[in-house]
Formats: sequence, structure tokens, C-alpha cells
Amino acid sequence: DEIKVQVGRTGALTPVAVLEPVQVGGVTIEHATLHNADEVARKDVRVGDTVIVQRAGDVIPEVATVIIEKRPRGALAFKMPDACPVCSASIEHIGAIHFCTGGLACPAQLKESIRHFASKRALDIEGLGERHVEQFVDAGIVADVADIFLLNKEKLMTLPRWAEKSAENLLAAISKSTHTTLPRLIFGLGIRGVGEQTSRVLAERFGSLDAVATASQDELQSTPDIGQETALSIMDFFKEPHNIAVIDKLKEAGVVFEPTPSKVGALAGKVFLFTGTLESMTRDEAKDLIEAHGASAAAGVSKKVDYVVAGTEAGSKLEKARKIGLNIIDEEGFKRMVEE
Repeated sequence: DEIKVQVGRTGALTPVAVLEPVQVGGVTIEHATLHNADEVARKDVRVGDTVIVQRAGDVIPEVATVIIEKRPRGALAFKMPDACPVCSASIEHIGAIHFCTGGLACPAQLKESIRHFASKRALDIEGLGERHVEQFVDAGIVADVADIFLLNKEKLMTLPRWAEKSAENLLAAISKSTHTTLPRLIFGLGIRGVGEQTSRVLAERFGSLDAVATASQDELQSTPDIGQETALSIMDFFKEPHNIAVIDKLKEAGVVFEPTPSKVGALAGKVFLFTGTLESMTRDEAKDLIEAHGASAAAGVSKKVDYVVAGTEAGSKLEKARKIGLNIIDEEGFKRMVEE
């Protein structure tokens, strides 16, 4: 029906195919990612096309191929916009990705950055969902992540659909999240290229946010998992006056962030890879469990992985792990290891 362009937290523009509703794996799909302009061109996806949709990794719907024989006459090739479709800022082309240069002045990037900051793996502000973020930004009462901690009952009660009890519940969740850890805060800030694992490594290596902010490129690149691109991204983030102002505002609002204390024990420094479905816990719970013992979770198969925890219906990762001779344990073995 349409190819629309979404703007993400980092400003990355993602073309998305709007579909006639279709069932894929028991789920009704109405949108499918086209990843980037190069992918659209490679697959030659056009408005009006009939396409084959698959769920990448059984999660994200994507357009796999186009059935050219069913293409309507006159269908035009897709072209990325010259300006951000949300804030009209200019577009920067880096590699295969187009970026909006509007930063947090772009409402789309601002909303996504706040959602990320409040998410479970970051500050974990329960109840601050997508609808609330949209409402707060559109109403002008939240202009950066620090403004979340300046919300009060009076501000909330001026907005539609807010009752006293719901306002009190959200404010209680916000208050609870003011005591967090340095890894969670670093992850929540949404620095390009800095995920959960890198956030934890930075916290353990430097010990404070100020030390991360003033670290040199050599110091950053000598840290495990951090290459040149990520090091420069971190430095650029802390050179931006707006970002420093937001961090100062978080401190003034009473947000306390302590680094994760260094761990000792048999699992300290070990790397785990989880594949398949765990019966007694979720992936996130398993991740929290190993991190509490000083270990970390890997995203993919590599020689750096010490243990592969294979749940039910483990697939290609398990096969690849076997081929390169990694240590493979089942869920019961994993639980015994943690208990010991």
C-alpha cells in the first residue's frame, strides 16, 4: 500500500512497507521492515508490489522478495526523502544508513530516546509506556529524559485521561527508578553503538560517569569490546553541550547512579550464550543472574563464549557452537553452576 519512513532513536531512517494484513506464523502482520535504502534497491520493492514476508529470527517481519510478475504498471522506484519526514532537518548518509541530523530537536528521536531511557533494561520506569511518552512530548512537559523526574501530580492532572491514582502510580515508579546503577544509566543515555554489554564494561573499567565522559580515545579503545567507531561515538556524545546539561539535570533531580561493584568468584569474567527456550526463567532473568555473578551474555557464537546454555528448540546457534567446539550445557547444568 505504501512505503513510509520511520525515524529511530539514533536518527536512523528505516523504510517500512505498509501491507494489507497477512497471517505470518499465527500473527497478523501489517508492517514489515525494509531495513535501509540499499536493501529496498537490492530487492527493488515498490508501492503496489505483491511481496513475500517472513519474520526475521521469528521476531521482526521483513520483506523477503518481490513477485515481479504481479507488479502494477507504472510502479515507481522508491527514493529516500531529502529531509526528515518528522522534523524536516537535513539527512546525512553514513554507509547504508540515512540519518536525520535534527538530534533531540526531532520529536521522533526525542520520543524514542525517552522510551529507551525508561525501558526495562535501562531505568526500568514501570508504567511509562509509548502512549504516555507521546502525550508528554506533544504537550511540551517532557523535552529531555531528565524532565521525567520533574513531573508532578499537578502537571499530570492537567492532561487528558489522567486520574489521581494513575498519576500517583507513575510518580511512585519514577521515584523508585531514581536509584539505579551506572551501567543502566549509560545504556539508558542511548549513546550510538553502546549496548548493555558495553555499558557494563564501561562502568567497570572507569567507575564513574565523569571518568567515562573525560576518557581519551586510547583509553576507550583499550577497553574490551570497544573499537574505534564506538570510542568516537562515546566521545562525540560527551562533547555535545546538550547531553552534559541533561546529565547535570538528572543529578539535580536526585538520580543516583552507582557503578556495579566488581564481582569475584568462579563465574567472574565468563561469557555465556543463551539459545533456545529456557523453562524456568526468561532470557532477561538469566542475563541478570549471570551479571550478578560477574559474568556476561554474548549475542552470537564466537570463540570468546565460555558456555553455551541450550534450551529447548535451540537451532542454528547450537549447531555452530558444536562445530567450533564450545562448551555446551543444558538448563539444569546452568542452574547448578550458578548455585555452586
